[in-house]
Amino acid sequence: MRKTYFSFSLLLFCLICIFMSGCSGKKTAAEPSIQESKRITIGFSLDSLIVERWIRDRDVFVAAAGALGADVIFQNAANDAYEQVNQVKYLVDSNVDVLVIIPQYADLLSDIVQKARTKGIKVISYDRLIRNANVDLYISVNSIEVGKLMAEAVAEKVPAGNYAFINGPQSDYNVNLMRQGFDSVLRNYPDVTRACDFFAENWSYDKAFEQASFLLDAGIPFDAVICGNDGLAGGVIRALSEHRIAGTIPVVGQDADIAACQHIAEGLQLMTVYKPISELARTAAAVAVQMASGAFVFPEEKINDGTFDVPVYWIPPVAVTRENMDDIIIDSGFHTAEEVYRYKTAVN
Repeated sequence: MRKTYFSFSLLLFCLICIFMSGCSGKKTAAEPSIQESKRITIGFSLDSLIVERWIRDRDVFVAAAGALGADVIFQNAANDAYEQVNQVKYLVDSNVDVLVIIPQYADLLSDIVQKARTKGIKVISYDRLIRNANVDLYISVNSIEVGKLMAEAVAEKVPAGNYAFINGPQSDYNVNLMRQGFDSVLRNYPDVTRACDFFAENWSYDKAFEQASFLLDAGIPFDAVICGNDGLAGGVIRALSEHRIAGTIPVVGQDADIAACQHIAEGLQLMTVYKPISELARTAAAVAVQMASGAFVFPEEKINDGTFDVPVYWIPPVAVTRENMDDIIIDSGFHTAEEVYRYKTAVN
């Protein structure tokens, strides 16, 4: 009896050992799967949310990245260039897989970009080019083409006259690219002169309003206004309205902000440039995920960042006027008819 009990105990002990060994083996085999399923983390640094379109960029990007299985750590520098540097350092120290940066100041981030790349973190410069940094990719709507579309619209309306240029800040390299676009068109119009060439810090609506008011109050004549974006155009239109001449002087901008689309519908703004923001954000999210997994195929086209030639992925812009507002803006769902044609619904 004792011998039988001992044999049974020995057999039970052996079975337990085999079972435990099997469990241990399964656990070890499962570890690579856990490692492989690690979610990609993207650091997204934005200069501010003051400009209307950036809210849309952020929301579409985060949603698209999430759908692709990636997490996004979002940082908003609130228009503080040095705060953005600190926030990007934080993202680098957090060991994100990819950095996506909309720079507030084009020349201030090159050192931290180099630190990121040294750590094996891919860097995407989104919408605005980071200068002298040798980022892995620049993805944007083509700002030179944006400038061309704006200048063409004004030149067709006013082929000879005095133009006022209300630009964005010089710290934004896109401003330089847009001006290249302006110049490539306007060199064919020798009778166009410049009433002013103003740069609005932080894309300030108030600065644009003040500059346009100064020109009007000082009696400095201008026949058209090319603005760096729709926010600046809004400031100019306000100044023209206060002088009771809004709609008599062509004003152009970019971004297809809702206020700009309303101004175009009402005849107060000549045109805006629609930048397919949702397409840009979704594409950038997909590229970031592909970069993190090593699957991205880099484009052959490049742009010089001041020191390096970096790969660039362009998305084409579209000119928007009263004539094609429905086709480009409303049919695409960018804004609704009720939003754009507020003056019609107000009358009805």
